[in-house]
Amino acid sequence: MPSEVEIVPQPSSEDPEKDYLDEIPNDVEMSLFDHLEELRQRIFYSLIAVLLCVIGCFAGVKPIVQLLEIPAQGVKFLQLAPGEYFFVSLKVAGYSGLVVASPFILYQIILFVLPGLTRRERRVIGPVVFGSSILFFIGLAFAYIALIPAALKFFISYGADVVEQLWSIDKYFEFILLLMFSTGIAFQVPVIQMLLGILGIVSSGQMLSGWRFVVLGAAVLGAILTPSTDPLTQSLLAGAVIGLYFGGIGMVRLVGK
Repeated sequence: MPSEVEIVPQPSSEDPEKDYLDEIPNDVEMSLFDHLEELRQRIFYSLIAVLLCVIGCFAGVKPIVQLLEIPAQGVKFLQLAPGEYFFVSLKVAGYSGLVVASPFILYQIILFVLPGLTRRERRVIGPVVFGSSILFFIGLAFAYIALIPAALKFFISYGADVVEQLWSIDKYFEFILLLMFSTGIAFQVPVIQMLLGILGIVSSGQMLSGWRFVVLGAAVLGAILTPSTDPLTQSLLAGAVIGLYFGGIGMVRLVGK
């Protein structure tokens, strides 16, 4: 009688841990219609959150406007058209409501993409989202504390002996809101670097070797993102982007990439 042969199951690959990290937990098949329906739901929740935050900010818009007017000390603001301040209030409330609602919007994005992510990707998404949020708010603070006062000081001193400083309130808020939000976006550079490094697309050595192109790109970015044409504001933003880039290289190197 032939002896029984014991069949030993073979692992799916030479690295079981890698297989575990590359698995999608609780993987559930969804149709295209189900994905679109969930996307519609997440967008709806996000829009409701933004609308509520905008309404709340509009109800208390006066202190926000006064806070944003602080960097322009010594300047008198004029309402050059009927209802101009009202529309400025709507604009300020819109930007402010978007900022206040941004954590909830990010949460909805995470809920939408999370079911399709592997365990390895899920380990990355939390720190990346948190770091992106922190850097965005740091960018807003940097623009408010450093960029806006420097730009306004340049404009005020340049024409101090020629013109009286009477500014349109609409043009002023258009200037500072665009500058603050463009700076917040520019501060996402280290997050992009970390994603590229963790996913193995670009190493820290490759990032460092391309520093000349980054310096040129930062100068161009500073010229594009800043709504003003003064070289001081553009240089400050470009310098901040370059500093963030080299800081991102250090972070990528720390994680062994």
